[in-house]
Amino acid sequence: MNESVSDVFAALVEQFHLGQTAEEAGWLIGEGLFTDQVEGTALRSLKAPGTAYNDDVLGRDPQPATMDGYVDTRDDNGGVHLNSGIPNHAFYLLAVQLGGYAWERAGRIWYDAITGSHVHTDTDFAGFAAATASAAESRYGKESEELKAVTAAWTEVGVLE
Repeated sequence: MNESVSDVFAALVEQFHLGQTAEEAGWLIGEGLFTDQVEGTALRSLKAPGTAYNDDVLGRDPQPATMDGYVDTRDDNGGVHLNSGIPNHAFYLLAVQLGGYAWERAGRIWYDAITGSHVHTDTDFAGFAAATASAAESRYGKESEELKAVTAAWTEVGVLE
């Protein structure tokens, strides 16, 4: 989860700096880092995990967008960079569903989740989904659009059923 949270807040800082709404944002991490000789736009995409690059030397961006593509591996510290595409995409889906500036509602939910008492160093995707749902309910209410959107985003990526 640490890689995903880092990606989410990096995207939020960029969007805030550029004054972009969720719909206007590019949702790319590391955009512009590659030289012209690399076939790719960024290191990772929150909008479309697995599409940031497809290069003869680097290979194809291996990030899954849903649990169907989850990579069970010992490499990459258990796949922290690979599998971060799943919660990254959940955040993207939430932000776009809520609309407007992602830092105003979606970002606050993620912030409340990581600063609350439900997220620990060993929190998995399901635990983080529960923490974000709890944060949305606490901030916006049990019947809120925000809580429904959080649940829908985690369901769409296959973390919740």
